[in-house]
Parts: sequence; structure tokens; C-alpha cells
Amino acid sequence: MRRVALLLIALTVSGAAAAATGIKELHDAGVDLGDEASLQRGARTFVNYCVSCHSARYARYSRLAADLGIPEDIVAAKMMFAADKIGSTMNVALRAGDGETWFGVPPPDLSVIARSRGPDWLYTFLLTFYLDPARPTGVNNLVYRDTAMPHVLWELQGLQRAVPGADADTHGGSAGHPATLELASRGLQNEQEYRRTVRDLVNFLVYLGEPAKLARYRIGFWVILFLIGFCLLAWRLKKEYWKDVH
Repeated sequence: MRRVALLLIALTVSGAAAAATGIKELHDAGVDLGDEASLQRGARTFVNYCVSCHSARYARYSRLAADLGIPEDIVAAKMMFAADKIGSTMNVALRAGDGETWFGVPPPDLSVIARSRGPDWLYTFLLTFYLDPARPTGVNNLVYRDTAMPHVLWELQGLQRAVPGADADTHGGSAGHPATLELASRGLQNEQEYRRTVRDLVNFLVYLGEPAKLARYRIGFWVILFLIGFCLLAWRLKKEYWKDVH
């Protein structure tokens, strides 16, 4: 009953969050921490597009290399843009004060953003930027209205414009009638390729939120196998002890 209650609460919160964004429902991120290639691609996207403004100060490059199967020399050469030692955390040179001056708010640390927002929220957020001349960055977002974040992945996705539905508000959508987004200019990737890039990035952010989960996945199979074997052994032992009684 406790698990059912927690599930109902989670679904209610998720539904309320989706309604508050002005879209009907969040897209399924479909993350898979067992897909090492996806995590590696996500790490590449993260350091190329995110880490210039967003830190991940609870993650270390050495841990990332060990967990994701990336040689340390490649991590040092291709991913460490703001650190000198492989054991350093993923900090950025951008000062909080400068970030607040340029964007209105300092860019948040992304170490646990996937645990805070949820993978589906992040996935949908990165898919739903659209042109909005009224915003300082020139873009807005269906999930996070009036976001201060520019569309850093625009060269991959291209630029989208909102097509208002019935009873649409000034943002191009409403809780009952979300806006439809259409491509205004093409990017370097088609829709399927961009969705995979975003899914890989969200997959990596989920990993950042709890790196130990990968270790639990690896040993979980063997723990379950041990428990099954132990149960069989205990059952045979019980039969042996009680055979004279029965």
C-alpha cells in the first residue's frame, strides 16, 4: 500500500508539472544507463555544449572515465577544458556574478538536475525551444516559460517556431491547447538524430545524479543469482533436517 501511495503521489506531481508548463504531457526520455555508448555520446555533448556555463561540481573526470569506459588520456585531451588534473571536479570558469549579469540568473550546477527535474522534463525541455523575439535570447520554451537559458543546441536541431492552437496565450499555447512547433530553419541533424542526441545527453545527466547506480546494476545480477542459489540450498537443507519428522 505504501508503494502504491508513493506511485500515485509521483504521478500526481508529474501531471501537475506537465500541466503547469502549458503542454499536454512530457515526452518519454527512454534513458538506459546500461547503454555505455549512449552515456559516452552524452558526455561528449555535455562537455561541448553545457559545461561552458553549467558546472557539475560533484562529478570528477577520473570517475567519469572509469565508469563510462573512456581512457583517461582521451578524457584529458578531449573533455577537460576547465581543469588540469584528471581527479578534478567538473567546474567552469564562468563566475556566478557574470552569469547573473548576462542571463539574469546564474546558470545552475547540473550534478543532480536529473534527480531534481526528472529525465522526461529535461528531454522535453531540450526539444521544445522556439523563436520568441520578445525574449532577450530570442527564444522561449514550452516547458519552462520565459527561461533565461539560450537554445545552445540550435545548430544541431535548427530553429523552431510556435504555431498557436485555439485559445492560445502569448506563448503560443495553453494548458488545454498546447502549441505545435514547426521547423523554421534546419540544423545539422534531422529530427531523429537530434532526439537521439538529447536522449544521450539526458542519459548522461541521469548518470551524473547517481553514478553509483551503474555499480548496482553491474552487481545486481550476481546478487539475485546468489539469493536464488541460497534459497535452493536452504530448501534442500530444510528437507534434510525434517525428513524424519515428515
